[in-house]
Amino acid sequence: MARESKFTKSELYQATNRLLLQYGYAGFHFGLLAEQLNVSRAALYKYFNNKDELITEYMAFEMEQFMQDLEKVKKYHSFEEQLDHLLDVIFQYSKIHRILSLIFQIPESNHAKVNETLHQLKSQHDKMYAYLNDFIELGKKEGMVKPIFPNHVILGFIFQTVNVPNLTKLPEQEWKNLMKEFLKYGMCHSS
Repeated sequence: MARESKFTKSELYQATNRLLLQYGYAGFHFGLLAEQLNVSRAALYKYFNNKDELITEYMAFEMEQFMQDLEKVKKYHSFEEQLDHLLDVIFQYSKIHRILSLIFQIPESNHAKVNETLHQLKSQHDKMYAYLNDFIELGKKEGMVKPIFPNHVILGFIFQTVNVPNLTKLPEQEWKNLMKEFLKYGMCHSS
């Protein structure tokens, strides 16, 4: 039987992160989390009514951290500076993107707290895309981004850079520079 021990919010969120990455939303449950934290399931139920309450609270925390760093894009004036910052933030939060995408897997709940947090997360998601849309529009205005591409397509490619495997094991900064080069100039030579 697991011992009744205290755990910090940081430990709770780290364990939640690991388990969500390993098992996904469907495979995540309090039994796994209790085992990771070496506590009883009852200890977790003292703080959360169900897994959705915990997961949405954790996601809200991560989204808030991400948004604080993303909002710093405003202090850069050129598209290229903003692209550098955006790629830094995306790579810093690379694993979080997988977790935040789970927002859309969590069903409507009978628990008001879960629904409220889901609403907050979707609102933050919309705010994030508003920032990023402004970023793409700046790139188009400066002539750095081709206007024929819809903004959501460009953003999709930018966000997918974290999913491209670094099979050559380049150092992180070299890898980011390579991804930036690809995003800015593509794979074909200009004629």
